[in-house]
Amino acid sequence: MAHPFLERLAGRPLLADGAMGTMVYSRGIPFERCYDELNASQPELIEQIHREYIAAGAELIETNTFGANRIRLAEFGLQDRVKELNNRGVRIAREAREVAGESVYVAGSIGPVGQPLAPIGAITLQDVRLAFREQVEALLERGVDLLVLETFYDLAEITEAILAVRETTDLPLIAQMSFSEDGRVSSGQEAHEVARTLERLGADVVGLNCGVGPQKALEVIHQMAGATARPLSAQPNAGLPATVAGRTVYVATPEYFADFVRRVVPDGVRLIGGCCGTTPEHIRAIAEAVRDIAPRALPALADAA
Repeated sequence: MAHPFLERLAGRPLLADGAMGTMVYSRGIPFERCYDELNASQPELIEQIHREYIAAGAELIETNTFGANRIRLAEFGLQDRVKELNNRGVRIAREAREVAGESVYVAGSIGPVGQPLAPIGAITLQDVRLAFREQVEALLERGVDLLVLETFYDLAEITEAILAVRETTDLPLIAQMSFSEDGRVSSGQEAHEVARTLERLGADVVGLNCGVGPQKALEVIHQMAGATARPLSAQPNAGLPATVAGRTVYVATPEYFADFVRRVVPDGVRLIGGCCGTTPEHIRAIAEAVRDIAPRALPALADAA
């Protein structure tokens, strides 16, 4: 039988949250900080952001663990705190859900290692697989409902991440890659190639996040829709970043995001949210937009799950 999360996707679009980093930065935390460490030092801040997204209509929230793998944490001297920071991230999200009193899904967020892989860099594929597996085990220990791989640019790296997940659990897995303006990921593949590969490796939901804004995301999603029977996910940035008065800002308004949603749901997108630059106001606008949109039927969903 399909997992309840996948059954839910078969019914109607599900609304995910928006950016965590953008919200943390807006509260005065500089980019130079390790945002995953805030799970230990400022848990009340992370919980409040989760609660704001739930209040805006999010039905899925992602743990604040995007960079909480051993390799990325080593940049801050925190490589020995993988279990702690992931455990705390899950606990904070679950507590936010309990306080809000809403039956939202808690997704364990896993991002790339942030280092070039061999032969360009010193990090091997085996190093990557072990790092992801350690993080997956820590997220599972505290009871995530599903896992989401996000903001991957290299197909070889996300392959190791998917294999690490599938060696460890059969929970639903969302696999998202980030695309450039030319419609490719940095390792060179186009959207249709990415979609087919992620499906073959065992992802339950495939899609995009970060990278490009809503307009380019439309083209990528259209390609993916023609290449896979899996439900699609879309969590683009709020446009491309600009620097205004020394601060990084994103210019896509909540209304613009709502228009994007109306255009991608008929293409098979079932999980919708935002990445860099998006806020609870964007999620609230999306919630209004999806309310009356009839999604495309996905007759192959049960076979694909």
